[in-house]
Amino acid sequence: MSILTSFSPNPHALIVGASGGLGRAFADLLEGDGARVTRWSRSSGVDPADPAGITAAIAALAGPPDLVIITNGVLHGPGFAPEKANGQLKAETLAQLLEINCIQPATIAAQLLPVMPKGRKTVLAVLSARVGSISDNRLGGWHSYRASKAALNQLIRTMAIEQARRNPEQILLALHPGTVDTAMSKPFQQGVKTLFTPEQSARHLLGVIDAATPAQSGLLIDWQGQVIPY
Repeated sequence: MSILTSFSPNPHALIVGASGGLGRAFADLLEGDGARVTRWSRSSGVDPADPAGITAAIAALAGPPDLVIITNGVLHGPGFAPEKANGQLKAETLAQLLEINCIQPATIAAQLLPVMPKGRKTVLAVLSARVGSISDNRLGGWHSYRASKAALNQLIRTMAIEQARRNPEQILLALHPGTVDTAMSKPFQQGVKTLFTPEQSARHLLGVIDAATPAQSGLLIDWQGQVIPY
């Protein structure tokens, strides 16, 4: 059974961050389903931190994409980890996570939205996180990561409002993939009740994308299709 039943036949899918665990899973599943897939990653020569390079990559696309999934993100790395207390917040960490988790995907989305087709269903989705929900934050901590995802959610919501006028059948989504067994989550998997493989999570989210309607544009939705309040 086809994964994407609500799109035009043989849709063109663009996966940004296609060398990562989830990005690769999205691309592989869609290719196996008969979609035409374009994979962007640093290893393929497309750097998300280079706006001019993104512009050139868009110009080189073999046709406009019906589906865009932006998977880039970071939680920890050399010299930084999620904060556990207010005193651990550092300006350089906050700036780095805002750049990678919010500014890069949002500016890539802003460049891609105008070139996506009109007159039929198209979807641009970014990977976000439940911890980016302000109203759902009851535990605190992870200051920089929460803030970067909350900012991304707000930008997707804001873009969706404009696109509803410009391209009414276009849908923008922020998606929570659950906890996925990738390098990003590896240090934080202890005690997790449900740990998905990248393929499982990607398959769930593709189902959410396929079921999405313009009335849901701008929302933060989890892998089960449930709306997460901002």
